[in-house]
Amino acid sequence: MTVRLLPDFLINQIAAGEVVERPASVVKELVENALDAGADQIMIDVVDGGRTSITVIDNGSGMSRDDLARAITRHATSKLPDDDLLNINFMGFRGEALPSIASVSDMTIDTCNGVDENGWQIDCATGEIKPSDWESGTRIRVQNLFGKTPARLKFLRSDKAELMSVLEVVKRLAMARADVGFVLNNKWRFLKNQDLQSRLSAVMGDDVVGRMLDVTAESGSTSGLKLSGFISEPTLRRASSVDQYLFVNGRPVKDKVLVGALRAAYMDVMHAREFPLCALYLTLPTNTVDVNVSPAKTEVHFLEPTHVRSFIIKNLRDRLAQTMQDRAGQSVFVPKVSSGLSNENKSFSQKFDFGIKMDSFKVRDEFMPTAQNRFESAVSCVPEQRQEEIKTVVVDLPLGRVVGQVGNKYIIAQKDDNMVIVDQHAAHERITYEKLRNNKIKTQPLLTPIVINLREEEVVAVLSIADELKQSGLVLDAFGDGAIAIFEKPSDWDLNWADLLRSVSDEVRANGHSSGLGERLHLKLANYACHHSVRAGQKLDFAQMDALLRDIERTERAGQCNHGRPVYKFIPMSEIDTWFERL
Repeated sequence: MTVRLLPDFLINQIAAGEVVERPASVVKELVENALDAGADQIMIDVVDGGRTSITVIDNGSGMSRDDLARAITRHATSKLPDDDLLNINFMGFRGEALPSIASVSDMTIDTCNGVDENGWQIDCATGEIKPSDWESGTRIRVQNLFGKTPARLKFLRSDKAELMSVLEVVKRLAMARADVGFVLNNKWRFLKNQDLQSRLSAVMGDDVVGRMLDVTAESGSTSGLKLSGFISEPTLRRASSVDQYLFVNGRPVKDKVLVGALRAAYMDVMHAREFPLCALYLTLPTNTVDVNVSPAKTEVHFLEPTHVRSFIIKNLRDRLAQTMQDRAGQSVFVPKVSSGLSNENKSFSQKFDFGIKMDSFKVRDEFMPTAQNRFESAVSCVPEQRQEEIKTVVVDLPLGRVVGQVGNKYIIAQKDDNMVIVDQHAAHERITYEKLRNNKIKTQPLLTPIVINLREEEVVAVLSIADELKQSGLVLDAFGDGAIAIFEKPSDWDLNWADLLRSVSDEVRANGHSSGLGERLHLKLANYACHHSVRAGQKLDFAQMDALLRDIERTERAGQCNHGRPVYKFIPMSEIDTWFERL
């Protein structure tokens, strides 16, 4: 069989198959080019989901006549001035987008760089260039998409589905550049120079307002890692990953390392079938990440993926772990005076003994029902000349003062102009879980190692995360080329270790990491915490309710139980007034 060179039109169509999957791919490439050209206002218009026409107009720098002619030739780009593929600081760079799109459509470009006397227009099918009355920036019109390759048309979905895919692309680019204005079909608008929180609500919906946690972190080392953005409270979640926006050096990506790190960070506060919301921006030196991995430029390769993953998990967990007192910026203050009340300010777990029936629970008479009463009682015990001084101290109770209990399930409290409802089982479950989690994992050294026979590639995969497994109490090492020996394991764990290690190996080979053992540890602790916490249906007195609220205020990840259910809810008094038509 003779080896021959393919004709240019076929080469371009093959390249288009890699770059132009659907109308959304066209929009992505053209908008990225507009951003690279310095545009701060971009208008996109699609007809029939993009199969009939796609128009992108920007106010960027535009092109000269010579640049316009070169722009539609293969492998031409203005994005690599030093020819270094590891030093890419632009959204687009492949140099194949315009000729690839032109090979499967009818495309014209109008542009003006503001220097030439007039603008220029090129017909990409013929290469003919002529003067244009276009005054500023660039307009690209793509018509009859896949008209030259009709077989591709049957793989497109409905017009509405394709439009939604275009909208998703625009949203991701809008999240990448909150300083740029975007308009799609004169219907979806994202204003120029929005602050990131406003852009978040515009893209994700109004339900995110006031429920996103800001993240700012630096590695503090030579790696140069920086992380910023927002993540959702664990009680704000979606049924899919649709509202997870991840960026590496300003580029929207769907990278398995980042997705895995996000999942691991939320492992003990959200159900595995639920997804948090986020807009996270990771920046690192360009020579430590390869963005030239896929034609769509949605995947990246990190030089040190394990370090990147650990950096993200730690900082997200630290942010989620902030207690209510941390967020308030001050600790709860209860005066310690000579009334003896300081000895009564014990934790709920200290007051509540699961081996003792509720009717045998006793407290001292001095322990008043609420924090305010306790405070006032304490003040009355000191000399009169000091009472006014003490009364000026603000007692900040993030969950407010206890009012009572409803249905032997919920604690009712008042905080400022809000009614607070606390699920007593969910609250104590989180407190118990965090205490267990903060204790060092008890391990059991084995006199005779457990030897697991695996394939050689499985051994290599498992050993690549040996340090992570050790943190979960599993100490292992190679036992020849085709086996692994377990020398130490978590106490009281009797698992099918062969199945577990094979599962870990599969995860590592597919995603570069594994959270299987950590998830099993979380499940074990969560089940224990659930079964050893105060139950719904148990009556609590005021002292117990007050102690439980004070405990949850200083507990990490207190907003949700181990299963992701909310622990407390704030209901504004103004909302309650509307129920009773007190407007």
